[in-house]
Amino acid sequence: MDNREAQFLKRLEAVFKIETEEHIQLLSSLLLELEKTPELQRSIEITESMFREAHSLKGAARSVNRSDIESICRILENIFSKMKNNHFVLAPEHFDKIHQAIEHISQLMSAKNQIKGEDHQRLIELLQSIIESGKTHTNGPAHVEINIPRKIEEQQYHPKKKKPISKSIVTQAKSDDFTSKDKPIIQEHIKKVVIDSKTSLSSETVRIETAKLDPLFLQAEQLIQAKIAAIQRVSETKDLLDFIRNWKSELRDRLDQKSLNNLTTLKEIINCNQTKQNELEGNVDELLQSIENDQRVLSRMIDEHLDAMKSILMLPISVLTEGFPKLVRDLARSQKKEVELIISGQEIEVDKRILQDLKDPLIHILRNCVDHGLETRDKRLKQNKTAQGTIRIDFSTADGRNLNINVSDDGIGINETKVIAASIKAGIVDPSEQEKLNKQDSLSLIFNSGLTTSPLITDISGRGLGLAIAKEKVDSLNGSISVSSTPNEGTTFILIVPLTLSTLRGVLVNCEDHQFLIPSINVKHVLRVPIEKIKTVENRDTIIVNDEIIALVKLGTVLGLKPKLNNGNLQKNNIANPSSYIQIIVLSNANHNVAFVVDEVKDERQILVKDLGKQLKNVLNISGVTVLGSGLIVPVINVSDLMKSSLKVGRTRILNEEVKPIEKSYKILVTEDSITSRTLIKDILETAGYLVETAVDGLDGYTKASIGEFDLIVSDVDMPRMNGFELTTKIRGDKKLSELPVILVTALDSREDREHGIDVGANAYIIKNSFDQSNLLEVVQKLL
Repeated sequence: MDNREAQFLKRLEAVFKIETEEHIQLLSSLLLELEKTPELQRSIEITESMFREAHSLKGAARSVNRSDIESICRILENIFSKMKNNHFVLAPEHFDKIHQAIEHISQLMSAKNQIKGEDHQRLIELLQSIIESGKTHTNGPAHVEINIPRKIEEQQYHPKKKKPISKSIVTQAKSDDFTSKDKPIIQEHIKKVVIDSKTSLSSETVRIETAKLDPLFLQAEQLIQAKIAAIQRVSETKDLLDFIRNWKSELRDRLDQKSLNNLTTLKEIINCNQTKQNELEGNVDELLQSIENDQRVLSRMIDEHLDAMKSILMLPISVLTEGFPKLVRDLARSQKKEVELIISGQEIEVDKRILQDLKDPLIHILRNCVDHGLETRDKRLKQNKTAQGTIRIDFSTADGRNLNINVSDDGIGINETKVIAASIKAGIVDPSEQEKLNKQDSLSLIFNSGLTTSPLITDISGRGLGLAIAKEKVDSLNGSISVSSTPNEGTTFILIVPLTLSTLRGVLVNCEDHQFLIPSINVKHVLRVPIEKIKTVENRDTIIVNDEIIALVKLGTVLGLKPKLNNGNLQKNNIANPSSYIQIIVLSNANHNVAFVVDEVKDERQILVKDLGKQLKNVLNISGVTVLGSGLIVPVINVSDLMKSSLKVGRTRILNEEVKPIEKSYKILVTEDSITSRTLIKDILETAGYLVETAVDGLDGYTKASIGEFDLIVSDVDMPRMNGFELTTKIRGDKKLSELPVILVTALDSREDREHGIDVGANAYIIKNSFDQSNLLEVVQKLL
């Protein structure tokens, strides 16, 4: 064993010790809670969690050759598995034995050489006795009976953390390293490696070098000076206020005591005021200079402090890629392929949260490269290629703000014809539109969910989800992903993501009296364009930028914003004459460009992005919000969503658009027990110009529908007192309301639930998981 490998194993054992302590603590607390929990559903959840903890610890112990701990965890896992499947229940004495086993693991970690072999064997026998006697214990208040439906294998094997397997940068796998009988074992190991790899960065703790903490302490001390300066500025401002008050008082006294008819007295007062004004101006100027100096110092301190904090969360990319060589090796062996993985740029430091979200995309891309991209040895030799295929992952950063990732292989390339055929079969592309697709459009189709060119579903691929998941993850980071391919030469995936999540640069735009921030990473051009440059191509407005024909749409139209009001009326397009200009911003995502018309491009800003929270995480076209210095909350555009939405709006008629006022104000009743969902749906409908009233549940909704005049009802299904199905049934049985359109918006997405909705008379059934405002508005418009 060389020194490098010894150091790696030492570090691995240190990480294992920390992880084991976490597993022990959680197992102990879960076991205690299980003893005190009579409620069935919670008992099911606890048992599931304990099963996963035992499984995770078993895998971690195996990776550092701790067979003593692995043997205990294997039996614990077996016990919890049998509880999950209702094979037996636990008696009070069983809990004692399991507590003893957990304590024994703790002792093994703290003093592994002091535990006698016979003590360890005795504990193994105690645990085995639980399994042997478990079926006979069926009575007593402390017994816990668990009945959990078996879940898919990926859910059962979902450890919280992963132990790094290899530190290699280059790895190779050759077909003669294994035989056919090894394949089932290899495939099972691939599952374990892939699933473990996905969670290696999930720990909420980070080890920090003391050298990185020193600047933080220094900056904290410097903040005391900023505090002192702020106190001084407050004091100086109070002095100014006192000066002004004294001046006003002195002026009143002069006016009261002397006659204004005396010219000398008037001159005296004017001169005195002039003197006071000059003095005030000097004091204000001095205060302003002090505040500006404070602002510069504080800005520098904040920037330095932010950089220091970022450095704490910044980890080398090698943390992300450490398990990739082993993953690729095992994938290649299972496919009887020879593969070399080369990784460069691993020393670059990236925000830990970015690395965590990059894990899934890169694993899916690597699996795609091995399974779809690279050929077997014989096929490569027939094509005059080397027997061994190559996958490269190149990390780089050019501007200090974004991380560029190129994942390439020298395989067969992407078959555009197969991709288009699969897209048509999956309903992603209309057959009549396939001739209009250029090469980049065709290649980008591989990122659609459900699209696969594989004829067989395997453990590695074939479900058509991998690349769709990769794109969703990259989009959530305000990044971009694209692909290029050359037949028989290979494929390259290009990912661009920010180096850190805390801040990003964004372009502030104004549209229909609303402000939005667009990530600068997606902004390709900002232009003022003469109106005569707009041309109509295939019934869509377009513009030519750098010899490229780009689709042109109004940002407000895509976002569903109402046109601005002029004296209470909807105003017509403000482009009145052919010589006027429009302001456009050209956005790019996945090598696809679209130009958006905005009212004004204000400036570019460094912004702090806040997410929308769990309730609003799926709001279409919006990825988060930021707060401007004025206190205004501004939405941050999700460019990937926006580009997709722009394809649905049709022709925008920039040249001769006239907005017609809504002839009738339709009234809609929104019935929803969740205040968040109720507010969101209400806001979407009101923004579209509808009058909206709300109800908090089905009974409240039926009461309001009976006494009110509504044109349509939008209702949740799962509600107290009266659910959406019951509400719809009541409405259809009421002579007055029987023809009232009903849209059910719900999280219940099973086939039975949908059929139930149709049976009770709902006009539309929208699933919340795929909910977006354009779908809702389209259905509402159709029913009205």
